[in-house]
Amino acid sequence: MQIHLSPRHLVLTAAIHSHVADKVGHLEELTDEILAAHVVLLHDEKRNPKKAYHVKVHLAVPGPDIHAEDAESDLYVAIDKVVDKIAQQLRKRKTRLKDKGKHDLQRAAEKKKRGTTR
Repeated sequence: MQIHLSPRHLVLTAAIHSHVADKVGHLEELTDEILAAHVVLLHDEKRNPKKAYHVKVHLAVPGPDIHAEDAESDLYVAIDKVVDKIAQQLRKRKTRLKDKGKHDLQRAAEKKKRGTTR
């Protein structure tokens, strides 16, 4: 998976880069289908001091892409929260795909059963 970081109005340090890479890298444990991740890190003191750091994440996966964002007073907390949101969406997507497969199998079995009784 490629991880693309875009810092806006802040300096991208090695510590920030490794934290983001570590957190986003853990998402691959949930699914192997992640093609790329784009993370935007924003810092805006004028906006609201309690929500000065804004983090947006865009995951490219087969089908609809996954997006999440969060704003906090601490950059690391914002990164952690947005990755948790993305992980929750990935789990929901995995469950939905798994249930769809079960539903398709069940429907095929019912069709087969109806075909033999008529």
